Amino acid sequence: MATHEGIGLGLGATIRAWRERLSPSDLGLPSGRSRRAAGLRREELAERAGLSVDYVVRLEQGRSTAPSAQVVASLARALRLTTVEREHLYRMAGLVPPNDEPIPDHLPSGVHRVLNRLGDVAVAVFAADWQMIWWNPGWAALLGDPSAKAPEQRNFARERFPVGSGDDVRIASWPVLVRNGDASDLAIVSDLRRATGRFPRDVRLAELIRQLTAGNPTFARLWSSGTVAAHREDRKTVLHPEVGSVEVDCDVLTDGESDLKIVILTAVPGSSDEGRLRRTMTGDGSRAPSS
Repeated sequence: MATHEGIGLGLGATIRAWRERLSPSDLGLPSGRSRRAAGLRREELAERAGLSVDYVVRLEQGRSTAPSAQVVASLARALRLTTVEREHLYRMAGLVPPNDEPIPDHLPSGVHRVLNRLGDVAVAVFAADWQMIWWNPGWAALLGDPSAKAPEQRNFARERFPVGSGDDVRIASWPVLVRNGDASDLAIVSDLRRATGRFPRDVRLAELIRQLTAGNPTFARLWSSGTVAAHREDRKTVLHPEVGSVEVDCDVLTDGESDLKIVILTAVPGSSDEGRLRRTMTGDGSRAPSS
């Protein structure tokens, strides 16, 4: 079937161009006169990338246009692409390129100003690995002041999947966030797996997953499922020591580049839950960190 590749080279033609520019001798392959191909043969690329020859043919002919992230990564390694070329290959395949930089913890000043105006809701900001980097007084009033914890323990995944006795220490008067079962747990685990694709070289993320996989059976079981998704919305129940049970809607807004997660907790307008939520915020409030 004919394909329209638009301006420039399409996915298949680009892969072929990159294959043909490789020198077999640079890869330790014979380059005698019997070779008709100027660069790598399709069979050689397939072997280096761990793919079938038929699949490489279909890619180059434009009959397969949506390779997985794993296939794209294998092709990028086999073709010895530069970082810029690798990113281009991912985008041509309709995928988000992985980021070689560490997970960013920076909260843009404009976003910070907007969040500071949300005084009547509970808001917190997390990095791609669910490390908390900012919260407002409403969040501290509803869920407890995060500054009472060591910075490395301000991680929602660590709190959700505690490792050992030391990782689940709560202040006696802190509220309790009721677990919503496997569906909510899986959303966090699959979101972390998505982060490993976006930030494959991040040391903090790799160490977090290593510790949770080794130390929390629930996390290990869900991680082994291989599910990839993003955590976007949920409904949660908070057992607050002063006002009792508060049911809130949890919405997660994510920016496209850094994968910062803005988590907003609100109650249904006019409900008794909204009244209880407001009551948690009528005290002196807990401080939010400067950013």
